[in-house]
Amino acid sequence: MQTDEVIQKFKNTGALLEGHFLLSSGLHSSAYLQCAIALQSTADAIEFGTALAEHFRSAGVETVASPAIGGLVIGYEVARQLGVKFIWTEREQGQMTLRRGFSVAKGERVLVVEDVITTGGSTRDTIAALQAAGAAVVAAASIIDRSGGAADVGVPRVSLATLNVPVLSPEACDDCKRGEPLVKPGSRKV
Repeated sequence: MQTDEVIQKFKNTGALLEGHFLLSSGLHSSAYLQCAIALQSTADAIEFGTALAEHFRSAGVETVASPAIGGLVIGYEVARQLGVKFIWTEREQGQMTLRRGFSVAKGERVLVVEDVITTGGSTRDTIAALQAAGAAVVAAASIIDRSGGAADVGVPRVSLATLNVPVLSPEACDDCKRGEPLVKPGSRKV
């Protein structure tokens, strides 16, 4: 699956928004990717999941893990395509943790899958929680990398599409200086 195909699917579904957005990281951006909208088509979710799974068929992945909530749909689909277990992490009092009775064995080979990587924070936090539980995190993957390839999550990483969408602190944001309304379209409160 090529970058332009991925971006076109986001555009076709109205999942690629332009404006003045507050990201879950607290940073501001002129573009927002609403993956929940893009993934509401099961056919698209299957296509994205198949394309990501192809990168890891021979990697010996035993489990796919995703940070809730954004990574759940695509993480599940990648796990289904690989025929492996799927688990997720959630924040509890600001700390990413395995919840709902999930566990990993010492050395269990885990792939972390996210919908969009911007700074890599949720992916890094998920990796840390898994490693603390004894897992061997072998790689990370996402549908879209907004960082232009700059986000470092500490393990090899694959994305179906890479964009270079600048993110800015509120102090450096020209839209804020012009008084443009700030929109928070995502699922998580900052």
